[in-house]
Amino acid sequence: MARRKLSKDELELWHRVANQAERLHPARPEAVPPQPMAKSNPGKRPESAEMPPEIPPFRLGQGARSTAARHDLKPSMVEHLSTAPVRMDRKAFTRMKRGKLKPEARLDLHGMRLDRAHPALIQFILSSQGTGRRLVLVITGKGKRSADPGPIPTPRGVLRHQVPHWLSMPPLAQAVLQITPAHLSHGGEGAYYVYLRKPR
Repeated sequence: MARRKLSKDELELWHRVANQAERLHPARPEAVPPQPMAKSNPGKRPESAEMPPEIPPFRLGQGARSTAARHDLKPSMVEHLSTAPVRMDRKAFTRMKRGKLKPEARLDLHGMRLDRAHPALIQFILSSQGTGRRLVLVITGKGKRSADPGPIPTPRGVLRHQVPHWLSMPPLAQAVLQITPAHLSHGGEGAYYVYLRKPR
């Protein structure tokens, strides 16, 4: 159905009503038409824009250490004794380390258990000092290697590691002046020279 056109009278009436009517929504200001954006040229950068800092190239694992760090394990008893200060006559100490001084007595703890070795060492050292001996030899043996080393390293030779501790604790500490591993001619790392103080 085609729409009919309004007559002249009807159009005049419509304009009169439209001019007298109040609008529900006042006219909104026309929005500023958007400005066309400048075409971006990837090859050129605007001079006013700050240049971002250049990021250095990244390589996987570049911060890792090249070699694994060594574990700081407790030094061996031989290393500990070799760095101990010399408390006796240095000339006599040098001769003793070279095996030039002959021990005046020796105690063989090789093969003993700790509960037997400790009292035997106490009696030997105190009686040696009481009789005026200065240099004695204590044989501990190098100890057997463990069949199952396991994840935690254990020192080889319990007596070899325990004897210097016993000699540095009472009642033997007051009698002992110097401890050092023996020369090869007297047992090497399986024995210790014990230089005693003069009896008071």
